[in-house]
Amino acid sequence: MKSGAGLTERQRKWFATVEANFEKQTGRPVAVWVDILKGCPEARPKAQAAWLKATHGIGANHAAHIISAARPADAMGWDDAEGLRAALWAEPRSLAILEALERSAAGVEGVISGQRKGYTSFSRAVQFAAVRPLKGGKALLGLKLDPGASPRLAQALRRESWSERLTAVVELDGPGAVDAEIGRLFAQAADNG
Repeated sequence: MKSGAGLTERQRKWFATVEANFEKQTGRPVAVWVDILKGCPEARPKAQAAWLKATHGIGANHAAHIISAARPADAMGWDDAEGLRAALWAEPRSLAILEALERSAAGVEGVISGQRKGYTSFSRAVQFAAVRPLKGGKALLGLKLDPGASPRLAQALRRESWSERLTAVVELDGPGAVDAEIGRLFAQAADNG
């Protein structure tokens, strides 16, 4: 990771710890793992991560670090927030939902937005919300809330790539869906974070 843009101080410290302890925790330096990865029969990063886990017991965070080092030209890291955002939010209607949510987030003190490959996160000390585009110009908002906080919320049933703390979800079908209630729920989730 080249920069800490879009990360909270706690998240920056965590990533620094992962990097600093990588060799101790995996038993080998990154360069050796990159050579090992060359023997992987898989070509896609997700499949390579699964192979590293199954074959060598490497967890998701360490696998991502190895794959990123092995494929620097392919890796659009967290330090390329604009590139990640453009790739993920290419559909104009979904982008309009994200922008409406960002306007709502601007009214909540201390919120840091971070762009990931598959979603946009919102954090204070920890992640309390995330949103990802859905087909058809929609978006799925995950919140660190009890789903009973609003009839609009549902229990998160599908395992998302964002934090497991985000237990409530709501599908947003357009920028107008980011209304006062979504703003209230977003602020409430921020207070939980």
